[in-house]
Amino acid sequence: MSVDETAAVREPDPFRRTRWSPRVRWRLLPWWARVVLVYLAARAVTTAFVLELAGRQGPNAWTGAYPGYFEFANLWDARWYAFIASSGYPDELPRTDDGHVAENQWAFLPVYPGVVRVLTAVGVPWDVASVLIALIAGLGAALVFHRLMSRFLDPDQAMFAVVLFCVAPVAPIMQFGYAESLGFLWLAVALLLLVDRRYGWLVPVVVIWAFTRPGALAFALTLGLHWIVRWVSREREPFPVRERVAAASVAVVAGVAGLAWPAIAWAVTGEMGAYTETELAWRSSYIGYVELVPLTPWFQGGDWWLGQPMGTIAPIALVVAFGLVLVSPWVRRLGIDLRLWLASYALYLFAVFFPQSSTFRILAPMFPLAGALAVPRSPWWRGGLVAVSLALQFGWLVIAWRIDGYDWTPP
Repeated sequence: MSVDETAAVREPDPFRRTRWSPRVRWRLLPWWARVVLVYLAARAVTTAFVLELAGRQGPNAWTGAYPGYFEFANLWDARWYAFIASSGYPDELPRTDDGHVAENQWAFLPVYPGVVRVLTAVGVPWDVASVLIALIAGLGAALVFHRLMSRFLDPDQAMFAVVLFCVAPVAPIMQFGYAESLGFLWLAVALLLLVDRRYGWLVPVVVIWAFTRPGALAFALTLGLHWIVRWVSREREPFPVRERVAAASVAVVAGVAGLAWPAIAWAVTGEMGAYTETELAWRSSYIGYVELVPLTPWFQGGDWWLGQPMGTIAPIALVVAFGLVLVSPWVRRLGIDLRLWLASYALYLFAVFFPQSSTFRILAPMFPLAGALAVPRSPWWRGGLVAVSLALQFGWLVIAWRIDGYDWTPP
């Protein structure tokens, strides 16, 4: 055999090497198919984590020992949503023995249990229907998030941002009986519409979102800041009167929608502070029953968790650190509108949220930050991020989701 013939035998088929190699076949897939595969793979890994923990779960207030997947996926607040679907909201607030408002359904918004109830009406068990809706909404959020990231990042960066979204430490919530997935979907759609300046379509999205998960008030602030930025920069980017009116109108709608649920709770119960006092009931086990004073909860939490002086220093340090994050080069790649959302939502949480074991789940609407982490292309960086995220995900499930005796760490 000649040298040329030997080389021809040893030389791999260039057609197979280029067209049929896994990397090329992956790139030949349409973007939506890649997102679906990433999402399903991430959910499969999470399912393995969940089944491992369910197999070690002891008897508790909601399940017997070793519950199946769907039972285990409907612990904690998922039970409140099931209660809302079956019994609605109380017209009289429940009270503790000392007369304070007790935990009740008014803390939870109605869209998610309403959607799940539609499935149960055709015979799907609640535990299954709640997970199916969460899974479908989570996939929708991943698809829209990819489109959003594609406005600012290169294709491989946008796809890796989706990977980080799907394997995030609190990503298991997208396959549990919680409303977060629907909230992520509406938020991703709202941000995409804002970035694309499609203000009219924002109205129905923001209204539905306001009755799914809290955040509409923060988005109203985002829209207000967006209006100011566009006005100041109108010489560089035209801001015609029609868009000025539309953007301002949507900001007003978002503000009204964000206040609508507390107003409805007031109208039904006859108590003006029905919603606020209900929310405060959840922090009473930490600091007792106190009035809500905006911008103080993180200092109250700092004092409870860390004592003084660290209880005062830590919140201030967090604010400074987050401000530096917002002006970092990677985050600046996301554009001004997404940074306005991140700042607005952070301010909203700083104003009203008490830091406790649910903090990581409550921070999840900051998922656009995944786009900043996707900017570096180093395989070591990306592989490390995925590994760390999955490790933190398992840790979150162990600490916050699994019930271990007297558990005071709800997710």
